[in-house]
Amino acid sequence: MSIFVAVDQIDKVFELTGGGKYIALKGINLEIKKGEFVSLIGHSGCGKSTLLNMIAGLDLPTEGVVTLEGQRITKPGPDRMVVFQNYSLLPWRTVRENITLAVDSVMKGLPAGERKAIIEKHIDMVGLRTHADKQPGMLSGGQKQRVAIARALAIRPKLLLLDEPFGALDALTRGNLQEQLMQICQENEVTAVMVTHDVDEAVLLSDRIVMLTNGPESKIGDILEVDIPRPRKRMEVVEHPSYYSLRSEMIYFLNQQKRIKKIRARKTAAIARHGLEKVNLEIGFLPLTACAPLAIALEKGFFAKHGLDEVSLVRESSWRGIVDGMTGGYLDAAQMPSGMPMWLTLGGHNNQPLPVVTALTMTRNGNAITLARHFYEEGVQSLSDFKNYLLRTRNLRHTMGVVHPASMHNLLLRYWLAAGGIDPDLDVDMKTIPPAQMVADLKAGSIDGYCVGEPWNYRAAVEQVGFTIATDLEVWFGHPGKVLGVREDWAENYPNTHIALTKALLEACYYCAIPENAQEIRQILARREYVSNDIEYIQIEDPNNATCSLDYPLRDYAHHQFYSDSAINRPSRTEQIWIMSQLARWGDTPFPRNWVEVVERVCRVRVFSTAARELGLDISYTRKPIQLFDGTPFNADDPISYLNSLQIKRDVSVAEVILDTPTRKVA
Repeated sequence: MSIFVAVDQIDKVFELTGGGKYIALKGINLEIKKGEFVSLIGHSGCGKSTLLNMIAGLDLPTEGVVTLEGQRITKPGPDRMVVFQNYSLLPWRTVRENITLAVDSVMKGLPAGERKAIIEKHIDMVGLRTHADKQPGMLSGGQKQRVAIARALAIRPKLLLLDEPFGALDALTRGNLQEQLMQICQENEVTAVMVTHDVDEAVLLSDRIVMLTNGPESKIGDILEVDIPRPRKRMEVVEHPSYYSLRSEMIYFLNQQKRIKKIRARKTAAIARHGLEKVNLEIGFLPLTACAPLAIALEKGFFAKHGLDEVSLVRESSWRGIVDGMTGGYLDAAQMPSGMPMWLTLGGHNNQPLPVVTALTMTRNGNAITLARHFYEEGVQSLSDFKNYLLRTRNLRHTMGVVHPASMHNLLLRYWLAAGGIDPDLDVDMKTIPPAQMVADLKAGSIDGYCVGEPWNYRAAVEQVGFTIATDLEVWFGHPGKVLGVREDWAENYPNTHIALTKALLEACYYCAIPENAQEIRQILARREYVSNDIEYIQIEDPNNATCSLDYPLRDYAHHQFYSDSAINRPSRTEQIWIMSQLARWGDTPFPRNWVEVVERVCRVRVFSTAARELGLDISYTRKPIQLFDGTPFNADDPISYLNSLQIKRDVSVAEVILDTPTRKVA
């Protein structure tokens, strides 16, 4: 299909009373095909109606152009008809007369008989034959809106524009009108653009859904393709496999925009104090036991001790929220899976390299592989048992949950499976699920197992829905679990703040490792603002105190290592090279030809060493080889040969990764 409507690099700036400007829209690009139904969705103030008005010609862009069939739109015209939420009917005219006024104005050249036939056809089209001679005051809200739609379509516009047309209607009326509109648009091949706040309405009616970010300077955040076939029925659409995923995408986007708005409302210009470039920080985290150093740094005053006296911890529900916070720049720093800084740096997110650095490993271990209880009851208690079970049940699909492609959970689970002769992409399905949802999905039977951090393995065992078949203590003792991540440009702009943040969290890691503090830490983590879970499921102390078994102690729970000496928390280039190799092994990112440069930029050992030395900690370090459970040696000096030696892998690509040179702001 050819491009029907083109919105090309639109900016819209409003002059404010008393001076100043408000940039409503910035850099909007959108192409609409003939016969397509496109919905615009976003929070109030994001510029949806402003964009619609510029397509209608009711307003003009400050920069850029809008075209219809290649012709620039500079004013309203009968080829574009707008249906507003408030109906806009003349109250002294009947249904027929309101439609007649529009038809007679636009189609003066047609014979009276033809115009009358068009009017009567559209009265029937919207089911208002018995109300044709009534004035708007005698009609219900739904009937008035049907008159507005009939009037719009009667002049045969090339483009139908709808500004929340069903927003003021009750649910039943709205549903009936939605189905009528779908039928009319399909039968008449109408091209339509609709503003809506209703996610279900957007999925039902649209071919594509355009999601706008918060204003000012609103832009297109994402565009969803609706792959649900037409014709659609309201009660049947919900059963399509894509329905809930599309709906979830929109809800996630809208919730994220709401959170960004709150964060930005709190966030002012960088505040400098105590010799630091910035003391007001937004730090993202997930509700996991591994967030303990962040919670303790705030609750016990370590942030304030090191000059960071305006720190807000931002609780995200999934690692995707952390990624969005870092790419969007509204988080200063975040708790991250140890693979995420490398994944972002190598372009794992939308193939756009975003250099992210880590100067601190906050936890080691703390993850485990859990399977549903029925596997245990059928004799599966080891990796070889699991492989044999999969061979016996080849006719079934088995799904394993992970929290993010860049997470150590994903990389360790894949390594564990592959070491046992199980291809993680061919022999099982891998599904990305937020950590807190794992146990619920295991109970529901939508997944067969998962790899995740605590407390979600321990909880599955306590609630008798799953069992831990392997902890990461067995798979790779001492692997990096969660790290502190910041954007490279942030680290360059706020070097002293970066060191202070590392010091505060390193001191918190030390606090978390003291056995006498375990009960206090558990009580803090159980609170709603952190893990929000029963304290029974949150384990900090020695693993001999609790086990994850069903009938007998099969496995200890996957306990964390927060600190034993500073080497625990030191970022490791060797470990980052291993992560880099595993991301390439499974096709998530290419292996960088300039891998030495990439590792040096991701691993900020100098920042860690400065922080540890200022805290009076020993920073001596001896490089140790990586030892995983299968005994396969890893040569960090020749990762390409290591990759080539692996039996189960995807096609590994090698490419130069071009990273922008970070620039420091000039004060």
